[in-house]
Amino acid sequence: MLSGAMTALVTPFHQGKVDEQRFRQQVEFQIQQGIDGLVPVGTTGESPTLSMAEHVRVLEVVVEASNGRVPVIGGAGANSTAEALELHGDAKRVGCRACLSVNPYYNKPSQEGLYRHFMTLADRVDLHIVLYNIPSRTGITMSPATVARLAEHPNIIAVKEATGSLDIATEIRSLCDLPVISGDDSLTLPIMSIGGTGIISVLSNLLPRQVKQLVTHVYQGNIHQAQLLHVKLFPLIKALFVEGNPVGIKAAMQIAGTDTGEIRQPLWPASLATRQLLENEMQKIGAPLMV
Repeated sequence: MLSGAMTALVTPFHQGKVDEQRFRQQVEFQIQQGIDGLVPVGTTGESPTLSMAEHVRVLEVVVEASNGRVPVIGGAGANSTAEALELHGDAKRVGCRACLSVNPYYNKPSQEGLYRHFMTLADRVDLHIVLYNIPSRTGITMSPATVARLAEHPNIIAVKEATGSLDIATEIRSLCDLPVISGDDSLTLPIMSIGGTGIISVLSNLLPRQVKQLVTHVYQGNIHQAQLLHVKLFPLIKALFVEGNPVGIKAAMQIAGTDTGEIRQPLWPASLATRQLLENEMQKIGAPLMV
């Protein structure tokens, strides 16, 4: 079972190319800080702007750099089932422990279409799949009933719940035993309170130790300590998303002295106002600042 604090890794770029050296440094930092898993080439990794070759190379770099010390859950979703099959196969080939497979975007398939899409992937590629339910990005919500149907397949091992709805997460829990992983840093504690197993986090790119600490508090039953840390981190979490993801986290990492390079268009770097907000919130909680 996937559990704990896992990082949705940003992809560092330098002069238009993936910065492999910086990426390996990021992976090492995450592991040294105690993170439980790494998730490259998701939303935070700017997957829509990567070529297929870059996508596969990013997976390879993270698998090589982590060297089996933590599981790598490689982003492998697409709005074409055929393309998703190719990406799932690539994730398996390079050594990912599992893959993160997002709802097909733009097409807006029916619930039956979603079911058939993921069943095709699960049947055709022998690799564990984490479903990724994020309607704000895809334009379609996978219903709890569909998640429960898919949970019967042995290759489907979890769902990353990023609907922003505690009701949906709770309904999934009521219908099946599929592990629910929070896809929103602001909902880590609430989702874990109803039996969620952890977080695939944006914030942990910057503060992996603190995110891991929050999850650990919940597992150890230190709910008051978890509440205090949740409330402490919450304003920074909200600030990270003022101009979208990964715009905010890349700006915050730059402020902290961990420059991950450019953001690929059509995204654009954070405004001065947002950078000031991020700096202020980071300062309040004692996050590193190198401005």
